[in-house]
Amino acid sequence: MEEQTIRLQKFLSERGFGSRRGVVTSIEAGRVRVNGETVSERGARIVPGADAVEVDGVVVATEKPRSRTIIMYKPRGYICSRSSAQGKTIYDLLPPELFQLRPVGRLDKDSEGLLLLSNDGELIECLTHPRFQQSKIYRVTVSGKVSPQVLARLRSRMVIDGYRIHPVGIVDVTAQADADRRVLEFTLKEGRNRQIRKMCAVVKLRVHRLVRVGIRGIPSTGQTTGKWRELTAAEESQLKGRADA
Repeated sequence: MEEQTIRLQKFLSERGFGSRRGVVTSIEAGRVRVNGETVSERGARIVPGADAVEVDGVVVATEKPRSRTIIMYKPRGYICSRSSAQGKTIYDLLPPELFQLRPVGRLDKDSEGLLLLSNDGELIECLTHPRFQQSKIYRVTVSGKVSPQVLARLRSRMVIDGYRIHPVGIVDVTAQADADRRVLEFTLKEGRNRQIRKMCAVVKLRVHRLVRVGIRGIPSTGQTTGKWRELTAAEESQLKGRADA
């Protein structure tokens, strides 16, 4: 009887190594080995249990792990990486049994707020692929001239790093008049590298604090800095739902 094969990217995604799109990038970058040989073409197939698979030298377990997703409040000053070469990492805040979970999207070292970590390939795909347009909300404290013209520019399809971004929702939510600093709420349905900071730089606003306060309707209310909790079944269902209308 012929052994059943599976696409390599599906195998890796089901074991928490990212969305299928992200896994394909890893394969094409030469980071995946099968039976000791580097595999760099998409569409490769393997036999689970018979073929030995490694990613960055880490052996991939044959059995699917239990699906698990947590939500944490990342403090400022921590990086979303397992490597401590650049300082403290989010894994310093987690118990060893959660080290296999991967960040679903990232917050840079100087940013804080809600962060999901998961080994659920389907959930990772829903939250990272542009077609789902998952909304994420940020509160950003800035200084500089926040005029109607500046707000209109921020809401426009600005060009960042040669890419024309999707429209961004911007609301001034400053609690009281402040001559020096304002608080702007950004709603993004895509998340490019340091996008908000680069947008603010274009209109000459200085960012003092950047906090992710919501991910597709899940607010930061009740989250304690540096702490984590399991995602509820209702929240997971909400995240895997249809894209925002």
